[in-house]
Amino acid sequence: MYRIFLVEDDAVIASAVKRHLESWGCEVGCAADFSNVLAEFESFSPQLVLLDISLPFYNGYHWCSEIRRVSDVPVMFISAASDSMNIVMAMNMGADDFIAKPFDLDVLTAKIQALMRRVYGPGEARNVIERGGAVLDPGAGTLSAGGGSVELTKNELRILKTLMESRGIVSRDELMLSLWKTDSFVDENTLTVNVGRLRRKLEGIGLSDFIKTKKGLGYTISE
Repeated sequence: MYRIFLVEDDAVIASAVKRHLESWGCEVGCAADFSNVLAEFESFSPQLVLLDISLPFYNGYHWCSEIRRVSDVPVMFISAASDSMNIVMAMNMGADDFIAKPFDLDVLTAKIQALMRRVYGPGEARNVIERGGAVLDPGAGTLSAGGGSVELTKNELRILKTLMESRGIVSRDELMLSLWKTDSFVDENTLTVNVGRLRRKLEGIGLSDFIKTKKGLGYTISE
């Protein structure tokens, strides 16, 4: 169904929410390092974030702001601090919705489903991949960023999917295997040509330095 990142330091609440959402078919990842929530968010690449306000180290407003620097993924605050000032603050920081604690788990699920329909359209959210402010939709074969979108060829889609799913440098050999399932007969220059064309296409939506070359190592995505 959906891939949801839960940022909640109350272990009892986190466990209950996780179990309930998983019973609906969702994949739920819970924040473990509250001093480095953004890194865990980027690693999990969720389609929705559930975010408490009162957290160790930094509050939910801080992490909402940090997430908004790199992603437009929907964010729903879940908090007992539900007075009008906190709700307004949450929305001003970039949140899409707010549910007050204590909440009924079925109501939470209904609000999540409604939010996801608004963001992703009817039906289930597609398995999109977000990196560096760009959203790759493998099902539609498109990459979107900054209000713009480009259609990708089969090879361009495979290149971006491989790079965006990796958290490090992808070697040229790895990319060639991903594209052609073998490196035994493909001219290495063919990969260079494909990457060059893709880069020119991405420049059209403001992603002029999205794919970085690491000399002698391969390629990586610019964050």
